[in-house]
Amino acid sequence: MRRLEAKLAVVTGAANGIGRASALRFAAEGANLAIMDLDPVGLEAVAEQARAGGAKVLAIAGDCTGEDFLTASFKSIYDEFGFVDVLMNNVGQSARERASEFYKSSSDVWRFVVDVTLFSTLLASRQVVPSMREAGRGKIVNVASNAGMAGEVGISEYAAAKMGVIGFTRSLARELAPFKVNVNAVCPGVTKTRVIDRIPEDILDKIRASIPLGYFAEPEDIAAAAAFLASDDARYMTGQSVVVDGGRWMI
Repeated sequence: MRRLEAKLAVVTGAANGIGRASALRFAAEGANLAIMDLDPVGLEAVAEQARAGGAKVLAIAGDCTGEDFLTASFKSIYDEFGFVDVLMNNVGQSARERASEFYKSSSDVWRFVVDVTLFSTLLASRQVVPSMREAGRGKIVNVASNAGMAGEVGISEYAAAKMGVIGFTRSLARELAPFKVNVNAVCPGVTKTRVIDRIPEDILDKIRASIPLGYFAEPEDIAAAAAFLASDDARYMTGQSVVVDGGRWMI
């Protein structure tokens, strides 16, 4: 299906994992791409694969938590393509090896996680909202998580940041609904990305046992939901949080 034919999709954190899979799915749906990530090698590999399928791709390496970087990057994107039809805010990160129960955690970790996960979403969205509002069209897809809903121990700052993304999604959706701009979130469960390699096998076994479908998501599973939300198939959805976690959290 070519649901994004000739549209431009911007994907942050596109070099690996969910961002990579989503960028390639958007390209397979007919979109041209502007992709951003700290990893220039991974970013270029994604760009080459998308170009091989016929997409026009602008790859920009840099830190999506930096306002100056995003402002300059989106200027280049607008100069190159003219309009951003889809923004996927994928950048986000847990504390990873610095994760701990809250009573042992530190404020520098909280600030890092919130900055990467929530503030980057605000910054990138601010770059596209005025033009989408003026044009009366556009799709914003934010990557949240089921982490905040499930309330896992040891990731309190990440859960808070991701629930912040959900709150932002709902508020912005109401603000932009009169202008026919759709804003939704996709909420992945445990997904087979590089992060999963850092989790001990016994913990993975416990998590897997808690998933009704009995297995972890592939990045492509999340990309499929993102592509739906980015398309006109989801034109009557806004402010929603679509959970893709194998049934672990049911609403």
